[in-house]
Amino acid sequence: MNMKTKNNVISVCLFIFFTIIALITLLPLLLLAVSSLRPGSDLMRFGLNFNIDWANANLNEYKMLFSGQNNYFIWYRNSLIITVIQVALALFLSACVGYGFAMYEFKGKNIIFLCVLLVMMVPTEVILLPLYRLIMRMKLINNMWGIMLPYLVIPMLIFFFRQYLSGIPKELQEAARVDGCSEYGIFIRIMVPLMKPSFAAMGIYQGMQSWNNFLWPMVVINDIDKITLPVGLQSLLSPYGNNYDILIAGSCFAIIPILVLFVFFQRYFIEGMTAGGVKG
Repeated sequence: MNMKTKNNVISVCLFIFFTIIALITLLPLLLLAVSSLRPGSDLMRFGLNFNIDWANANLNEYKMLFSGQNNYFIWYRNSLIITVIQVALALFLSACVGYGFAMYEFKGKNIIFLCVLLVMMVPTEVILLPLYRLIMRMKLINNMWGIMLPYLVIPMLIFFFRQYLSGIPKELQEAARVDGCSEYGIFIRIMVPLMKPSFAAMGIYQGMQSWNNFLWPMVVINDIDKITLPVGLQSLLSPYGNNYDILIAGSCFAIIPILVLFVFFQRYFIEGMTAGGVKG
């Protein structure tokens, strides 16, 4: 077997392997979509499975979602607003901090960056009580800004932007300074356009984190009209009744924003994730 044939066989095997992995990954989503077409009584009796009676399949649960008989789209709107604002501010502020670590030299830089890395290792549950007391003193309980404020500057994003910018030559800065560009102008006009792949990669990552955030919004918000979608879906399960049919249909519809985000920015996501690991 010559080298070309061997490479072709390896490529085919890899293609089959990753196709199988993709199908296994998509299987839960397919199960969720199929189950959303089943009557609630079937879900209670048989649970989630692919044994669906297509004669009884219907879209009643989706009709209930769109009928306005519940707060589903209020929760959906709250999650969209929080996700968009939080992701935009987190990307900008974290990029500014990462830019400072990557492009400037100052006293204590390595120690401060080490502190950033240490914060990445601390689970949110550990600082939940201090965070809650801080937000309470700031009178942001039951307020959307109370949800967003702790996530506006994120260590993971700082680390990624720092690594990404470390691969950009500092000569660009020097050339811009010679041309009379201010430090803010260098960042906005020179660096931000070069950081588009990293913004796309971290935008998808942070968008998923914000959209799926459950614990902190549940702690901060107690008004039914202000809760986010994950908390709202969880509220459908209670000791007084479990609306599994609405829950599953709502979960299917909740996946759409993340799928759209990834489909549109997939190329930039892969480019950004690869470029971020070039130098560090």
